[in-house]
Amino acid sequence: MDHHRIIDHVPALRRYARVLTGDAWAADDLVQDTLERACNKWRLWRVGSDLRAWLFTLMHNLYLNQRRALPTQAPLDIEEVQDQLPGDTGPSDDALDLERCLQRLPAEQRAVLLLVAMEDMGYEDTARILAVPVGTVMSRLSRARARLRTLMERGPATAATTVALTGQPPVLRRLK
Repeated sequence: MDHHRIIDHVPALRRYARVLTGDAWAADDLVQDTLERACNKWRLWRVGSDLRAWLFTLMHNLYLNQRRALPTQAPLDIEEVQDQLPGDTGPSDDALDLERCLQRLPAEQRAVLLLVAMEDMGYEDTARILAVPVGTVMSRLSRARARLRTLMERGPATAATTVALTGQPPVLRRLK
């Protein structure tokens, strides 16, 4: 295995890990674990196959294993506690809004969106990395794009804010 070919993929692995985990330190740890596993399991990589897809598969599986190992705890919805957090009252930064909205997507949708949109992977490669059918990739991608669009358009409004402003609960739409 040509280690220089692995090094070429580190920036993409870091991008994917950063958005997948939502934390720079955790992302760096995940990349390090992925590279370590790649070195230990290099004999499993088939010469002539897509090294990039193999590395992303290793990373995705490591991420899932790490998530399973974490103690089960109800996820904290940032919008429920945002009034209690100190914050800047200046104009919002679109990049921070995008990152916040990406973190609000379900992990399965976020993974597909990142691989297809950010890493420019094809549906077949993404399906192979995530170990799901191509149709599932397409479905998750569609739902992720729609949900992200909704989150970005809505901004930081919460259900409680919607009720306070309109006197009506937010309308829920069935997507499928």
